[in-house]
Amino acid sequence: MDKKLKISAMARALGFDDIGFTSPEVNSFEVAALAKFVKQERHGEMDWLARSDGKRGIPSSLMSDVKTIISLGVNYGPVESPIDDLEHPQHGSISVYARGDDYHKVIKKPLKRLTCWICEEFNASAKFFIDTAPVMEKPIAMRAGLGWQGKHTNLVSRKFGSWLFLAEIYTNLSLRPDNPEVDHCGECDACLRACPTGALDEPYKIDPRKCISYLTIEHKGEIKPDLMDRMGNRIFGCDDCLAVCPWNKFSKPSKVEEFKPRPELEKPSFSMLAKLDDKSFRHIFTNSAIKRTGRDRFIRNVLIAIGNSNCISFYKLAKNFINDRSSLIAEVAARACKLIENSSKASVTKNEQG
Repeated sequence: MDKKLKISAMARALGFDDIGFTSPEVNSFEVAALAKFVKQERHGEMDWLARSDGKRGIPSSLMSDVKTIISLGVNYGPVESPIDDLEHPQHGSISVYARGDDYHKVIKKPLKRLTCWICEEFNASAKFFIDTAPVMEKPIAMRAGLGWQGKHTNLVSRKFGSWLFLAEIYTNLSLRPDNPEVDHCGECDACLRACPTGALDEPYKIDPRKCISYLTIEHKGEIKPDLMDRMGNRIFGCDDCLAVCPWNKFSKPSKVEEFKPRPELEKPSFSMLAKLDDKSFRHIFTNSAIKRTGRDRFIRNVLIAIGNSNCISFYKLAKNFINDRSSLIAEVAARACKLIENSSKASVTKNEQG
């Protein structure tokens, strides 16, 4: 059995759902596209994208003798479409990837085992990465044949639709590259039309500063009122552009136990979430990707969703935060109260007129 087949077999035995091989060449188009993205300040507060250390997009800067990049995918497909959650505005909607355990920690173990096995089996050197270094994961995955970057800028797989976590192994082994995947989006623009905030302002380009995933996860400060209005009940991430992709007809529910939704994160109640202090927040989100946002930003998101619900039963919940020590929380709490009050008044007026 040749080296590629042996590595692929071991990868699948360790739980990886897809694998491809590509060369570590520098793609000048990708590097130039990132530079333009940063120059336009679309990266917002994601400062790591703007670091001028010259490493991003240049594989040899991470491993000087790299000859092959192995791209790996793990399916995290949901049982039901996350779009269904938007029909329940009195509950929070959390991105599919964050409903279970933190994928970085889950995938790191088999990824490390595979890397060590490669080194021992072939007397090689290798390094592994899972969103922990300046690696252009999606372009690498496309060149390795795992999928293509769709018009929503995320990877799309013909086998798993929108739902693949990515990881990479750099090695000094010389392995035959696989054929890159081609773009299969065609004339479809479902993802662009699905974006609630217009962050996908043109095909294959995104303005993260308008993206709900960016706003609820990376953005640390106030959110513009018009964007808050469009966030609905999304309190951590947004899957709309992923979920509407027609290629999801080939997706399959993940078999990874750790990726299955925790009961408290599947349509979580605002009543429960609004009671989280620092200690309880850290406890409930242990081993969760949500933990890194911190309690204040998460409660900010919850209060925005409470305001958007227009539900009078949540008024007291929001009012409890009016004088919060965090000005960020206090301001969105005031907005929530005002929206609920206005909705209640409008309802009373409508009933009187009826």
